[in-house]
Amino acid sequence: MASFDWHSDPITPDTPVCAGYRNTQNVRRFLLAACGEEFRFDRPFMAWIRDGASKTMGEVAREWLRRNRRASA
Repeated sequence: MASFDWHSDPITPDTPVCAGYRNTQNVRRFLLAACGEEFRFDRPFMAWIRDGASKTMGEVAREWLRRNRRASA
């Protein structure tokens, strides 16, 4: 099976975060659409994404929203 290309493959909420995950413009576009224009990467969030725990991109978006709920209100 070919590895996922974070630069160009379509990202959906069901896309698993794999060991080859990269913070690309493609990922940023997905998260901007899922989280809103306020979306920004920060180091703690990027570390959480890459912590080795099984997660999907939908879970990544929900976690960003949870962490930034106060800022958005």
